[in-house]
Amino acid sequence: MKRHCIAVLAALLALAASAQDKPKEDHAFSVAKNLEVFNAIYRNLDLFYVDTLDANKVILTGIDAMLQSLDPYTEYYSDEDMGDLKMLTTGKYGGIGSIIRMRKDSTIIIGEPYAGMPAAEVGLKVGDVLQRIDDTDLKGKDVSEVSDMLRGEPGTTFVLQVMRPGEQKARKFKITRRNIKIDAMPYCGILKGTVGYIDLTQFTEGCAAEVRKAVISLKEKGATSLVIDLRSNGGGLLNEAVSIVNLFVPKGLTIVETKGKIRAANSTYTTTDEPLDTDIPLCVLVNGNTASAAEIVSGALQDLDRAVVVGTRTYGKGLVQSPRDIPYNGSLKLTTSKYYIPSGRCIQAINYKDSRELGISATRVPDSLTHVFHTAAGREVRDGGGIKPDIELVRDTMANVVFYLSNDDVLVDWGTRYVQTHATIAAPADFAITDADFALLKQMAHDADFTYDRLSEKRLNDLKKMMQFEGYYDDAADEFEALAKKLTHNMDGDFDKFRDDIEKLMANEVVRRYYFQAGAVEYSVQHDPDVERACQLLKDTAEYTRILTPENPPTNNE
Repeated sequence: MKRHCIAVLAALLALAASAQDKPKEDHAFSVAKNLEVFNAIYRNLDLFYVDTLDANKVILTGIDAMLQSLDPYTEYYSDEDMGDLKMLTTGKYGGIGSIIRMRKDSTIIIGEPYAGMPAAEVGLKVGDVLQRIDDTDLKGKDVSEVSDMLRGEPGTTFVLQVMRPGEQKARKFKITRRNIKIDAMPYCGILKGTVGYIDLTQFTEGCAAEVRKAVISLKEKGATSLVIDLRSNGGGLLNEAVSIVNLFVPKGLTIVETKGKIRAANSTYTTTDEPLDTDIPLCVLVNGNTASAAEIVSGALQDLDRAVVVGTRTYGKGLVQSPRDIPYNGSLKLTTSKYYIPSGRCIQAINYKDSRELGISATRVPDSLTHVFHTAAGREVRDGGGIKPDIELVRDTMANVVFYLSNDDVLVDWGTRYVQTHATIAAPADFAITDADFALLKQMAHDADFTYDRLSEKRLNDLKKMMQFEGYYDDAADEFEALAKKLTHNMDGDFDKFRDDIEKLMANEVVRRYYFQAGAVEYSVQHDPDVERACQLLKDTAEYTRILTPENPPTNNE
């Protein structure tokens, strides 16, 4: 009964949301009517329902259902959740500066402390098992609960008790919370002698100024071209994106326009400063998780023929959110408009409005329904599906054994043992895994009964069940058994077959413990085929120029 009541509330709220396209008079009446019905239903539930309802929980369920019927970016933040919204926009929060994660045995461990932050400064290490915060036992608590306890007002102090692997006695650390600023640019450096590399992971307050300093520093160190890595950058602040584009293009250019239902949602963002460098060759790396503000940067630099975009098609988030104050110190992060980059295209890949009205799951805009636009020089680009790179790369699918190992406790335990037996390691760019290191991980995987799914075995079993159901299996039983033997789980064989990829995981696990996130990035770019392709391009002036030159340049009459 209670679930039914909650569903009714959710449906009523969804009805109010779906009325937005009706004539103005009908819409106003529909909103008023449904809000009145909603109030009446909840008032009756509160007075007469057999159980006492938790107003916060029931109403929040209705709110969540209403917002889920819109797009995934419109979200409500209650007073208690405002810290999460602040972290999204500023990259700052009050806490200890560490990622935590849960092991298979349900204990919570330190997953990765940030350089220069309280967790690292007091000596917490990856793998430390969190046991108590002051007098509170953490046994049975999930990651979210522990994370909330670790966060708090800067300046407040608590005692954290942990058990370090391999030790018999618990350690206690007195930690003072600080304002934690997540580094938007964990690493920049010189590759291949003259290629400057900038890893930008998010667009938070001040990141454009950081990129500016990085470009100046890299040029002073001899960089004659630049790679800006926006892979898996989910975006952030629009003004920071515009400022980063402004570093490389002249003052007075329109970078992005936002267009919404009301006039206040319509804005034009132009470059307002003198550029830092309009000539240095640029390459922007993107992938399927490059979204929002990161797509503005990559798309605008592509539309203005200022950079070559390399990688895989981006996510396609062309929707803009704005915060609206809600009573009792809450906030609604509300989708208010779509953004359009210099060529005039909107790169939103999913039509949530049509999907909602048709009652179907949200789907990407098919290529057949996209439209052709042109860059400043006349190159063809399209809307409706994210940013299509100028050079599209085909990425190898990660092997199952590698995927499961990257998320398994055995890799963490191996890394902890490595650190306990090595006081120092080589610089990130020079670090390498030895045969003994690899053999130890393999042995630890055996000892821990490490398992992983093999899709080929699953598909074969699915086919077998279907053929048994349809009556065809008996005639093919011998062939099935022979194939099943060839697909027998062989961990040693898979470890050896995918050794290169596994060694990269191992090296990353070790390097980040000694050199933190910056070191992990420095190591990974030395072995990254996408980065290698970008560097090749920047060293090939003819290819770089050819890509940025349209095949059929527009005439003066066009």
